[in-house]
Amino acid sequence: MKSSKFSFTRLRYLSGDWDTDVRMPSNILNSLVEYTSIPIEPQEKIVDLSSQDLFQAPFCYLSGHKLVQFNATENAHFKKYVENGGFVFVDDCNHDIDGLFAKSFEAQMGQTFGAGRLKKIPNTHDLYKSFFKFEKGPPTTGFELNGWGDDIVHDYLKAIEINGRIGVLYSNKDYGCEWDYDFRNKRFLSEDNTKFGVNIIAYAMGS
Repeated sequence: MKSSKFSFTRLRYLSGDWDTDVRMPSNILNSLVEYTSIPIEPQEKIVDLSSQDLFQAPFCYLSGHKLVQFNATENAHFKKYVENGGFVFVDDCNHDIDGLFAKSFEAQMGQTFGAGRLKKIPNTHDLYKSFFKFEKGPPTTGFELNGWGDDIVHDYLKAIEINGRIGVLYSNKDYGCEWDYDFRNKRFLSEDNTKFGVNIIAYAMGS
């Protein structure tokens, strides 16, 4: 399934708004070039969840604000992809555990993999040391600190693990919007906030 190059693949699904955070992929790809030796494909790819092209992707991104409700083909592909070694990073643009995206996505994962499979991961997980070290777990986003969404800073991420490895990584923290800026503007930040994105991809690629 996995190629030698990293390709940022965005999943298009029928039920909701999948096309969020349009500058984020280029920003993350820039960070991979800047910090790692992971070979990359320079352009984001958009793949329908119902397409067989999904199974050529080493990493997939799924996001939105609205309903997540897979049709039969989308559901079968998502399950097969994850159970056969694929990695999906899912990010809730509402950063809200009680919002439509959060509730519908978690319900969908229960239907797809079984109730209780999506679990909080400890802040000592290998994800937080796959490249950079995040000793306190997932970094907080500015959207949480601004008190939008549910007014909660989420101190955890959730995941579905397959054979001891994360297959679905799920965030309510809205990293996509946090990283949705032109990569050339990183020079104005006191700390590059895309470093956790590098960790996610390094983990997904088995680096």
